[in-house]
Amino acid sequence: MSKEITSRQQDYSQWYNDLILKGGLADYSAVRGCMVIKPYGFALWENMRDVLDKMFKDTGHVNAYFPLFVPKSLFEAEEKNAEGFAKECAIVTHYRLKADPNNKGKLMVDPEAKLEEELVVRPTSEAIIWNTYKGWIQSYRDLPILVNQWANVVRWEMRTRLFLRTAEFLWQEGHTAHSTKEEAIIETEKMLDVYADFVENWMALPVIKGIKTANERFAGAEETYCIEALMQDGKALQAGTSHFLGQNFAKAFDVKFSDKNNKLEYVWATSWGVSTRLIGGLVMAHSDDDGLILPPKIAPIQVVIVPIYKTENEKALIDEKVNTLVNQLKVNNIRVKYDDNDNARPGWKFAEYEMKGVPIRLAIGARDLANNVVEIARRDTKEKQSVSMDELNIYIQNLLATIQENMFNKAKNFRDEHITNVNTWDEFITTLDNTTGFVNAHWDGTPETEEKIKELSKATIRCIPLNNKEEAGNCILTGKPSKQRVLFARAY
Repeated sequence: MSKEITSRQQDYSQWYNDLILKGGLADYSAVRGCMVIKPYGFALWENMRDVLDKMFKDTGHVNAYFPLFVPKSLFEAEEKNAEGFAKECAIVTHYRLKADPNNKGKLMVDPEAKLEEELVVRPTSEAIIWNTYKGWIQSYRDLPILVNQWANVVRWEMRTRLFLRTAEFLWQEGHTAHSTKEEAIIETEKMLDVYADFVENWMALPVIKGIKTANERFAGAEETYCIEALMQDGKALQAGTSHFLGQNFAKAFDVKFSDKNNKLEYVWATSWGVSTRLIGGLVMAHSDDDGLILPPKIAPIQVVIVPIYKTENEKALIDEKVNTLVNQLKVNNIRVKYDDNDNARPGWKFAEYEMKGVPIRLAIGARDLANNVVEIARRDTKEKQSVSMDELNIYIQNLLATIQENMFNKAKNFRDEHITNVNTWDEFITTLDNTTGFVNAHWDGTPETEEKIKELSKATIRCIPLNNKEEAGNCILTGKPSKQRVLFARAY
């Protein structure tokens, strides 16, 4: 099975595509730039979604749903936001097809079915939501509004890659409204912490929390907070963002409230989101040349059991033992699959579940039953061990926790080993071209220099880390004074 996967060293991009396709996560679709999320990939997304949804609700948020279509006039209301997404917009201009009189069996757009106003297929929902909030908010008593929606969005990307960048993708977007600036900033930072908690403790992927520069900020935001992760090829991935929107959208849509002194004020806003690109990050951060490696906490299947038998009598005895074990594991909320399908040999199944990244594989044969043991193979290290059936339930619970921790530590060690301080332009370029990873360097703070560095090196400022220590130095490009280092990287 492993021979079917291109190695990371040979072609990292092809390795990634091989894992997505052969690991059963997604497939290409008839629509250019879009993907089909297969059941195994969607089960992974559902597990991630369910955890995040609980975290949102535990912090006081509720779910709602807003239309897919945004009237063009509403989309244009916040100029920076509209300008930032304009090049990626899909537009609906007509609402009906009719038979083409000049081409039998074909359809054409009915010119008489032209919409009075064109509709933007949502690339993000601030416009439609803040137009709605205008009717919801009159007084400070109506605030805060803490709403999240799970939805799809469309951004007409020209260069696409499964999960990482597709024309349509799934995500969640939180949109909150507050009576004070301070409360909105607290919300923005709180949701960044929620994302960091999820990505580190559930996805086993270490992140750096920081603030984006003005050039990299979300269109229409006053401040964009982010979490940045590092992939095995040394490129960075933005894993989530949380935006302090100030009063920009409130002013664009005239959303005011009466405060406790009966004075009219504009509402303060935030928005925040993560998407199915997290699955792409998960694949690139953990997997190897034999397939996916999935963290136990969100793996669709945590334990797979494969029987090895020659006769139906042996199979019946194994079934009896396994059914008891499966019930015990399910009581402890462990996602377990007993694969007794006789269409494939055990060796094929071993390779298949290795490809799919199942954390733990159990093999049980007649000899194992006689010796009251089970062979356990863990996906992250490929170590195998025989374990007494009497200890199996507790052993598996502990092993899942061990694998989760080991995956995080491995990714963190890799990340930490690939953060390099540089002081000159030559060091900067050499590090990007050879060592890769995050490059910690001085920058003079101007958008012009940031853009020039990006043009010359294809690297961007990923973030200014939170609680970044001040350190006098000189910009790597201009030599002008700098008060702190920032994190650069080439990125997805």
